[in-house]
Amino acid sequence: MPRLKNVFYVVGGLGALLVFAVPLLWALFRSVQPNDVIVAAPDRATFFQLTWDNFRTLIEGPGNLLRAVGNSLVVALSTAVLTALLATLAGYGFAKFRFRSGPVLFALVVVSMMIPFQAILTPLYLQLNVMRLTDSLFGLVLFYTTVNLPFGVFVMRNSFSSVPAELEDSAHVDGCGTLRMIASVLRPLITPGAATVALYAFLAAWTEFLGALTFLTKDELYTLPVALVNVQAGAYGEVNFGSLVAGSVIAMIPCVVLYVGLQRFYVTGLASGAVKG
Repeated sequence: MPRLKNVFYVVGGLGALLVFAVPLLWALFRSVQPNDVIVAAPDRATFFQLTWDNFRTLIEGPGNLLRAVGNSLVVALSTAVLTALLATLAGYGFAKFRFRSGPVLFALVVVSMMIPFQAILTPLYLQLNVMRLTDSLFGLVLFYTTVNLPFGVFVMRNSFSSVPAELEDSAHVDGCGTLRMIASVLRPLITPGAATVALYAFLAAWTEFLGALTFLTKDELYTLPVALVNVQAGAYGEVNFGSLVAGSVIAMIPCVVLYVGLQRFYVTGLASGAVKG
């Protein structure tokens, strides 16, 4: 019976691997095929005709995709750092300080996670416009941080709730202030939660399209998702699938690298958030 269970685990694991890996490998393969081969019916004579022209067009073409990649990296990394920092401080407050309106405020944070950001896009645009932060990467970072902060506060509040109170008492007895205690004593315990928040915010900012299209109007400020829409269009509305799939491969590289690097923290952080209420 245990052997049969192991067989099911192996078969299930291989099935999940194929579901996730095959589309990625297929995108990689298609990205080095000419656009004519991609849109044509499969032909054994041309199917394995490979070229780097799609990537060369993206890098050297008028779309200037490298600048868009740089803008996306600045926005996504800044969003991840700012969201993790603010969520850590807010999570510690909700987990460790007892005040009358605390449960109500935390309930509002949780409820705000259920509101799609498209519903508040107009008031956020008006607010950023008054603050003169439209057409600004910093304004876009503030927008993404605002949208991702409720989930971050939820995760970090649960991470701090799992920290034993005796550990904090010992740190206070040794003369640690609150910020020093978080940075030096509690840091190893809350790192999975902070990594989860940072990774979630990075991926959300890296792949987001509508907000970037709404808040940015200058070509030199466009992020990667908006730039990809521009480079895929050809004459008479024709879609250049070669450039599109090559751009998608470029877009997925940071996500894959970051996810693989932070995977162990990500799983631990989500599990912590699932257990603690």
